[in-house]
Amino acid sequence: MVEYPVNASPKILYPYLASPSGLAQWFCQDVRIDEDHRYNFIWDNQPHFAELNSHRTNRSVRYVFLDQNKRHAPDANYLDFTIEESQLTQEVYLRVLDYSEETDEVELQEMWDGLVQQLRELVGG
Repeated sequence: MVEYPVNASPKILYPYLASPSGLAQWFCQDVRIDEDHRYNFIWDNQPHFAELNSHRTNRSVRYVFLDQNKRHAPDANYLDFTIEESQLTQEVYLRVLDYSEETDEVELQEMWDGLVQQLRELVGG
């Protein structure tokens, strides 16, 4: 899990984490929702299907990735975004939990650093 300070309110940040159009601006090439309400994340022109497993408006969202047949897999990869706001300092943090096969921690950290930097530029902070 990594945590990033973000200079934007949860209300501004949340749509970039929870909507296909918001995610497509910083996270991947494109995101579409199919007729069964599955999210199709597209990286390198390859589809990756996921279901929105849980969400709390302006707080958190979790995507659980499906197998090649668009079915649930045991020990499935998932991605969890949580927005934390310090009541004391009013600072906003984005916590990212990327549960995937990627085992190179340095590479994973660098990838998220770059992605969150793009997100910060979009939200103005």
